[in-house]
Amino acid sequence: MPLIRSVFTFFKQNRVLDDYIVGARAKHSLPDLPYDYNALEPVICSEIMQLHHQKHHATYVNNLNVCEEKIHSALSKGNVKDAIALQPALKFNGGGHINHSIFWTNLAKDGGEPSAELMTAIKNDFGSLEKMQELLSAATIAVQGSGWGWLGYCPNGKRLKIATCANQDPLEPTTGLIPLFGIDVWEHAYYLQYKNVRPDYVKAIWKIVNWKNVSERFAKAKQ
Repeated sequence: MPLIRSVFTFFKQNRVLDDYIVGARAKHSLPDLPYDYNALEPVICSEIMQLHHQKHHATYVNNLNVCEEKIHSALSKGNVKDAIALQPALKFNGGGHINHSIFWTNLAKDGGEPSAELMTAIKNDFGSLEKMQELLSAATIAVQGSGWGWLGYCPNGKRLKIATCANQDPLEPTTGLIPLFGIDVWEHAYYLQYKNVRPDYVKAIWKIVNWKNVSERFAKAKQ
């Protein structure tokens, strides 16, 4: 069951998984936001932030706990068939928890600038910060239906890459890239404010990137 192992491994590495020990599994919990719901206005309104966090992310967390409990029960009984059947639910809800836990920390009212190390990497791999933003924006806007656009780090190639993931597929287990910055283009992330004009939302989100957080993720990814 490689997907189960890869998602659990990613949880542990990113401290999203509170604990997972066969026979004694702690439950996941909804992380607190590092700012108030109105902190990102006018780019993202308070109503969206509250619904996104308290309703959507909370649902992923709750469903993930239920899914893990079922997997734990199945494995404890040696029922591999049922455990495998639960992999899509694990991927969707686990990915939703992973993605949103990263997303909240990726944003800030005054996010500063990329570190010198990150800026050098951006220039080496994309030519300029503006070009990277242009490429990531275009890829994210082009996501069909719901999904995410990502700036990630490729540990094998030791370079930055842009990728997109459908639905709530988590970046690292899906592509091997370590997530640095993600843009959520599920409609619940922007529709109340931007309606169906996804490009306006993607353009605006660059105003609230927490470059300190992205830079820290980059430094950790390179270790």
